Amino acid sequence: MPTFENPTADADEVQTALRALAHATRSNDDPREIYSVLGSLTSAVASLSQSLHQLAAFHDGRQKQTDWVPADSPKARSAAYRVSWDLHRAGEMVRQVGEVIANAHEAEAMLAYHREFPEPPWSRTSAEHGLSL
Repeated sequence: MPTFENPTADADEVQTALRALAHATRSNDDPREIYSVLGSLTSAVASLSQSLHQLAAFHDGRQKQTDWVPADSPKARSAAYRVSWDLHRAGEMVRQVGEVIANAHEAEAMLAYHREFPEPPWSRTSAEHGLSL
């Protein structure tokens, strides 16, 4: 269950949920569920992008608003810049992935699935059975 206050616990939960989703989507017994799954993934990816940008923002120098600051050395400043750059870049990439998933979600809405049921044998004419009179 999400805590909305503990990012470590919530990230662990996301990892477990995504692992379960990867397992569950190995086989798809009902393709009508795809639309719902894509909608949820679109939202999840948007939240992931936001989280990555927020984590990066800490290293953009905004951490001075808190009691926590990295050690003040050239290596630490370089590492903080690299973390910020990589996380912002990843956040933007994930945002773009989210747009592609949203496009697939929109296209999926146009599909209607139905099951093909075999025709019962008694509904066929005798000519279809290879018999003729």
